[in-house]
Amino acid sequence: MTEMIEVNSLTKRYGNKRGINDVSFQVAEGEVFGFLGPNGAGKSTTIRLLMALLRANSGTASIAGLDVWQQSVEIKRLVGYLPGELALDPRLTGGQILEYFGHLRGGVDQAYLKQLIARLNFDPSRKSRQYSSGNKRKLGIIQAFMHRPRLLILDEPTSGLDPLHQQEFDRMLEEVRNAGCTVFLSSHILTEVEQTCNRVAIIREGQIVRVGLIEDLKDIKRHEITIIFAEPVSSEAFKGLTGVEKVDTLADGHTLHLSVQGPADAVVKAAAQYSVVSLNSHEPSLEDIFMHYYENDGQPVKEASHVVH
Repeated sequence: MTEMIEVNSLTKRYGNKRGINDVSFQVAEGEVFGFLGPNGAGKSTTIRLLMALLRANSGTASIAGLDVWQQSVEIKRLVGYLPGELALDPRLTGGQILEYFGHLRGGVDQAYLKQLIARLNFDPSRKSRQYSSGNKRKLGIIQAFMHRPRLLILDEPTSGLDPLHQQEFDRMLEEVRNAGCTVFLSSHILTEVEQTCNRVAIIREGQIVRVGLIEDLKDIKRHEITIIFAEPVSSEAFKGLTGVEKVDTLADGHTLHLSVQGPADAVVKAAAQYSVVSLNSHEPSLEDIFMHYYENDGQPVKEASHVVH
């Protein structure tokens, strides 16, 4: 499969401040790739390097086989880019801003543009200074999508959107993915990538800690198990069992809450030795997995190779 984005050992330093260090990953053509990390982890820095808005100290990056610094003009014709913060001329209306971007791209399909405006319930007649953060985000999404780019690079795309328009954005993303568009989506909201992305990278303090399929990341999840017994049961009966990381006894003395890494077979067999009223197993979301990477001084639960195809 052809690589749309290739990043190798990319490093950017801001004096004593952290940037990114030795970042490497590939994004295949037609893939929806999630780039995850908390604010300040290096997501936006990486994206600005890809868009040639910053110059790296070392390393290489290419889009569609083109060097991101040497051939940035050609690359911008292929890309729909939504920055984390969209700088808008406060004197212009939303429609004038979209017209300006349309001219930069050599013209756009006006029917498709009107469709995007309607889908996001965006008012292009108002001055940009009058827009809420949500409406500014809608404007940014529309300008990124409107020329049907081969690659979408979206930095925190749903920030400021209400739930209804987040759902509409998800539908738009699914449509462009089905049409063969490649999507590179930066986010700190893991639930939004769980439904849309093929693969996910997690970046922490400027370094990639894991890249893998959504399913690969779920493999490292913990199960949260709550067992209610007919009679009080000591937590000692479950400590030390395979996979059990933590056992808490609730105030009633009849209920145990366990955090289990991997299969829960040993816990179920141990519980079967007592009279069980109920057993509930909750599989944490991708968001919980992500937070687990930042526990214990940020050491990842399980290392993986930086590139997983």
